[in-house]
Amino acid sequence: MAREPRERRRDRDEERDSEFVDKLVHINRVAKVVKGGRRFGFAALVVVGDQKGRVGFGHGKAREVPEAIRKATDAAKRALTRVPLREGRTLHHDVAGRHGAGRVYLRAAPPGTGIIAGGPMRAVFETLGMADVVAKSIGTSNPYNVVRATFDALKRQDSPRSVAARRNIKVSALQARRRDGDAEQAAAD
Repeated sequence: MAREPRERRRDRDEERDSEFVDKLVHINRVAKVVKGGRRFGFAALVVVGDQKGRVGFGHGKAREVPEAIRKATDAAKRALTRVPLREGRTLHHDVAGRHGAGRVYLRAAPPGTGIIAGGPMRAVFETLGMADVVAKSIGTSNPYNVVRATFDALKRQDSPRSVAARRNIKVSALQARRRDGDAEQAAAD
């Protein structure tokens, strides 16, 4: 097998990287006291997504901020997750997620609502490409746990297609049931 020239490989890697949007969520500075004074280290939390339903987060540590951000971005690109979106703009159903003391609730929203969410969750939704969502973070405000809880919630998201496949029925039959349930609910109110 012939090896690809280095320039062509680099161009392909840059092209792949250009499709991703990355957001820096948090930087933590830690100090280690040594004989000559303090040595600082930095930890970065970065969220990366293609704004078409794929998103990932990464954590990187280094002596300088740019190096920590680069490491975190590389880790995020290696850990991308696909999330099913309804109409490419919101969730299919309401969902809750948790990680440690962090709990989040994500709700589907009608068109025009926008992203109603706090800092770390907002970064996840913007890089994911979600346009309408209402989210609430309960418990800890630690950005690492909030991001992990958000990813836990997004992993629990099911599309009608996957539910129909699991139940061995057609998607149209599943959505007809949903419309009938909504009509019964409206009649009861």
